[in-house]
Amino acid sequence: MKFRYLYQLLLSHTSVLIIAFLILGTLFSHYVENLVYENKVTELRSYGEKILSDLERPSPRRPLYLEEYSNLLQARNIDLITFNRQGEVSYSRGGVYPRIELSQEEWQKIERGQTVPLKKDFGRFDQAVSLVIMPRVVNEQLAGGLILISPISGTREMLTEINQYLLYIVLLALAISVLISLLLSKLHVKRIQKIREATSLVSSGHYDVHVPSSNFDEIGDLAEDFNEMVAKLRTSKEEIDTLENRRRQFMADVSHEMRTPLTTIRGVIEGIRNDMIPEEQKEKSFGLVSQETRRLIRLVNENLDYEKIRSNQIAITKVTVPLLDVFEVIKEQLDFQAEKKGNEIKILADPDALVHADYDRLIQILINITKNSIQFTSGGTITLSGASSGAETVIEIEDTGIGMDTEEIQSIWRRFYKADLSRTNNPYGEFGLGLSIVKQLVLMHEGTIDVFSEKGRGTKFVIRLPL
Repeated sequence: MKFRYLYQLLLSHTSVLIIAFLILGTLFSHYVENLVYENKVTELRSYGEKILSDLERPSPRRPLYLEEYSNLLQARNIDLITFNRQGEVSYSRGGVYPRIELSQEEWQKIERGQTVPLKKDFGRFDQAVSLVIMPRVVNEQLAGGLILISPISGTREMLTEINQYLLYIVLLALAISVLISLLLSKLHVKRIQKIREATSLVSSGHYDVHVPSSNFDEIGDLAEDFNEMVAKLRTSKEEIDTLENRRRQFMADVSHEMRTPLTTIRGVIEGIRNDMIPEEQKEKSFGLVSQETRRLIRLVNENLDYEKIRSNQIAITKVTVPLLDVFEVIKEQLDFQAEKKGNEIKILADPDALVHADYDRLIQILINITKNSIQFTSGGTITLSGASSGAETVIEIEDTGIGMDTEEIQSIWRRFYKADLSRTNNPYGEFGLGLSIVKQLVLMHEGTIDVFSEKGRGTKFVIRLPL
């Protein structure tokens, strides 16, 4: 069985308020009661002192004084009694109290000249009273004393009335407090409910949710943390979606790249098996199968190479070598491919220029870029240039080919990306992995690579490697 949070808050708040009001009400009532009885005793004491001071004066009118005082006190519902040393009543209005009974402790205090105040006395008289017993000393001898008695029924009525007003105040304060507690509890529950509803949406896959937040209290902080969590989840989902799209594109690209050579190989094998290929064409067919097989091997190797580079599984061993020597190696390896497309490779490098890099990986970087330039240039020039300063080496590979527009420049680093021209069957970088590998290798050398190109006016790659 669920116990709603709203009712929990109301119960807790109301319980605290009731307990607090009970404690405060009890303490206040007790304090007022003591204060009232203390004031009554103080009043009786002051009357008694006044009467005793008049009795000490020698006068034949002493009984008349007592009668006058008794009449005055009777108007305040106070009785006056005087007694001798033996405890016999010497004066009592109307002879109501013929004898007074004092305890041994009270007699001891009176004999010592002390006043005995009693806020409440329930058994000595026919009603509950407050009284004061005061000694009367004549010539330093105890001659008796007097008692001032006031019924506490009037005091009780006053205390009852005070307690009633106190009860009304407590009930009114409790009602107001419960109302305020109800409003605040509903407000807090409503804020928590918004977070709960947003959580349900997030759990069902909706990340475009936002709950109002503030720094007023912990619920506001919770809402702020929730919004940050949703933002991170939304970012993660976008990254996951992007990775999933890349995975699908990767599978589609790999399938596309492998379909052509596999189809060629299958066709040749089926032709040989069914004697559909003349004997004089078989050697050429075997060569085609060998070429397509090497193409598949290159595809697998480039994929493995790319994954190793991307996951930092390749160690870079840097050495410092003359940049001109590196360019000569590139020219020597690619001259034949360039000549087949009517291109010329030129070298314009400072003889003193040095480059600090992993030699094999640097050759791989430059060959990939130069192949790319050969691929998109016909009857033009590919220029390899470079220079080194005290901080870095700048390498530029520029061609006079077809160039690219801005959208293509942003896309060439993507895995398996190809311009339309490269979709044709050609032996240079046909898998679209070369520039992706180049970018990763340059980053591993803590360098940068930039591309500048204009449609129909060629392309320039600029690599900067720290010395």
